[in-house]
Amino acid sequence: MPFTVISKQLDGIIVLKTEIFNDDRGYFMEVFREDTFKTLGISSYFPQDNHSRSSKDVVRGLHFQWKPEIGKLMRVTVGTAFLVAVDIRKNSPTLGKWFGIEVSAENKLQVWAPPGFARGFCVLSEVAEIQYKCTGIYNSKGESNILWNDPEIGIDWPTKNPLLSPRDATARTLAQWLALPESDNFRY
Repeated sequence: MPFTVISKQLDGIIVLKTEIFNDDRGYFMEVFREDTFKTLGISSYFPQDNHSRSSKDVVRGLHFQWKPEIGKLMRVTVGTAFLVAVDIRKNSPTLGKWFGIEVSAENKLQVWAPPGFARGFCVLSEVAEIQYKCTGIYNSKGESNILWNDPEIGIDWPTKNPLLSPRDATARTLAQWLALPESDNFRY
């Protein structure tokens, strides 16, 4: 199998390591394979791919979409970033818990977070490029975010001076999100 499950977290998040074929010319690796992903319980339907480039200490997130619900398969292709996922599923035993892992172009890990998880990242290198496959098409009317430093979640971000968008700096807390009717889209 070209993929190895490194860990499973919060009843939904899967960290994958890909088999790398190195030689004197460079390397080759599979980043997606429908048959293998299906056996691992990861969506095999990805109608949208995104690519983000950010500078050191940029924090993006915590983002999610409920209409349609979107899962994301994320990897870092340049540099290093701390990828984070937070469980926002009502009635989940891990509601409000977070998982974070350092992912780099060098370690080539991939992180799957299904719908019901808010996602974000912090850039650790001078620059990082993050690519992610999405299980749905972006819809600005069906997406939101949660405050990156919500004290009820308590993410241990690896930066003291994050660079944030105005939208991320003023996002609602998880408790505020859970009080909205849209939050009922994510149930455990």
